[in-house]
Amino acid sequence: MFLLSIPCTEAAPPIVLYDITHHASIDLNNAEGCRTAFEEAHLVACLQGIVNRHGPRLYLNAIQSHLKDRSFSVDMYWLDKMRAPGTWLYGRQFESVKDIEALIRRFRRYIRGAVVWDPKVPATSNVASTVAGCENLLPVPFSTSQNSLFSRLVLGGPKLPVKVWLVSKDGSSLFTGAGVIPGTTRHSTGSAKADAYLWAVEHYLKKRRCSSAHLAYYIDAQWLSNPKAGGSIWNHTLTNHDYFVARKALFFDLSPWDDEPATDDPNQKAGTDVAVLKEILLTVARNNGGKKMCHIGGFVPWAFKYTKHAGGGHDDVPSEWRFVEIISAYNAYLDADALGIGAMANASFFAHLPLKAKYPQRPTPDTAELMKRGYVTSNGRVVPKRYVAFYVGDFDSAAWMYRMIPQLWDHPDRGTVPLSWAFNPNLADRIAPAMVYVRETASPNDWFVAGDSGAGYINPGLLEPPRRWSDLPSGTKVWKQHCQAYYERWGISVTGFIIDGYAPAMPKPVLDAYASFSPGGIVAQKVPPLSLHNAQEALTDNRNQQGSIEYRNLSMPVVRMDIDLTQNPQESARAMLSRLGGDLSKPPQEPSFHVFRAILKTPAWYRELVATAKELSPNAGLEVVDLPTLMALVKQWLSSR
Repeated sequence: MFLLSIPCTEAAPPIVLYDITHHASIDLNNAEGCRTAFEEAHLVACLQGIVNRHGPRLYLNAIQSHLKDRSFSVDMYWLDKMRAPGTWLYGRQFESVKDIEALIRRFRRYIRGAVVWDPKVPATSNVASTVAGCENLLPVPFSTSQNSLFSRLVLGGPKLPVKVWLVSKDGSSLFTGAGVIPGTTRHSTGSAKADAYLWAVEHYLKKRRCSSAHLAYYIDAQWLSNPKAGGSIWNHTLTNHDYFVARKALFFDLSPWDDEPATDDPNQKAGTDVAVLKEILLTVARNNGGKKMCHIGGFVPWAFKYTKHAGGGHDDVPSEWRFVEIISAYNAYLDADALGIGAMANASFFAHLPLKAKYPQRPTPDTAELMKRGYVTSNGRVVPKRYVAFYVGDFDSAAWMYRMIPQLWDHPDRGTVPLSWAFNPNLADRIAPAMVYVRETASPNDWFVAGDSGAGYINPGLLEPPRRWSDLPSGTKVWKQHCQAYYERWGISVTGFIIDGYAPAMPKPVLDAYASFSPGGIVAQKVPPLSLHNAQEALTDNRNQQGSIEYRNLSMPVVRMDIDLTQNPQESARAMLSRLGGDLSKPPQEPSFHVFRAILKTPAWYRELVATAKELSPNAGLEVVDLPTLMALVKQWLSSR
């Protein structure tokens, strides 16, 4: 049973349901249909963030997904779990609302009015989301056409008062890239896009009207110029806005490259976008005084902007790495809602799910357990085998977990092979129902580890000075404190993958930090193949209740990630076997340890991969284990050599 928490017993008003699933049927070649869907999704998501800020009041039925030969609503999948007998919302009443006007009437007391943005300056759509969260306003694009939201909601209908204009009242652009940035004393950057974001920085971020713990990196209204690039209408990612509106985050869409103009703003001076990004990050870092990490939701919109896909000079993965490199230097981490499954809805609703203080999982195997399982001999030696663990990724995004659980976790073959599921613990902030669901339904072969690179995706090698991109002092302590809280709540002891990207290798203070909150081990890129961190400092004595001295090995095992397995099970099995080394016609003379990463593969894929590998090399001594067990074996082997 999916026991999220005790059921709701207090009398409460009905939860409002609003359906926008019909957006999925819009032809991406239909410019007018896409525009209408964009404007509705934008307004509804911001409204949802406002009304759900202090309670679960509005739920969207939006994102459609596919499973085998059927389509289904991801949002109804999660809602059905949350209102099943014995769960959080069991017995709670729901009320459907049919159109935007009715929705606004239903929640009018939460709304102060409208913020009007400029379709000719796409960045103002993101600025409008910032203003919406900070001032409880609904975003409406300027348009005098009869069926526009402006005509329906501002000029007519509820006649929302306009509290903030991001466009001149006659429809001409307020931000022009010339003169002085309106409402400030700052000279224009020469870019209307950059000026719009700096206006938000001056009016909201520097005045601390925005959050210093959250930022939102989502594509702006330029999506409308090429909706087909993302392959799905949901990749406007507007439904993701609600959580960040609820938390009064600043929204932005900026290129991470300073060696060329942003592809959506080709007349700007090269590096303008990066300069604005750095100012945003530095302002947030100063606002929070180095006392907390900053959560950034979203991802480089690589299919639409800033890469070779859009006329730029860089590939998509390097663009991801560059962005993470920059934010890591400012104590920020990414919740990576990447294309093409980066869209999610209802995070502002999910955030109200009551959670237990702790969700422990089985402890990492000790020597006695490893002996019981036949992996360690009576004299403490690791049995020579080729030990393999699978890192089940990538789940450094709440959106990816929200979208993929029905296809991957609910697969009937789950449990047939030991799998280490890399659900980053910070995903509980936006998709707590999924984090609880997998804990309550795990099989003995399912283990949970942290993914890239802990409680959020950063390059930890940039936590210590000198910090490329910033001159901030060390961020290691705040990262350690941030991760400790999440790891303790979710029972995590192993970090399954640290992406070093373009950052330097982790220095000792960072490794020391990981040893404190991830004592079961880490897997990374820029590390030796196998090692024990603090091996020479690891033996400490503790007196037990009888007064005798016990010794504990407190060193942290460190393993280098092996190749990604990306092909079908048969080809991936051959690729994996090629990495195991030695004569595969017989077991090895010494144990070897390998961690392989795969992305969004089903349990059936892993089952077939293992079966194929054992069929191809039946005498190789291949032993598939979970990642905590593999790490315990690494530690046992290196400690006994």
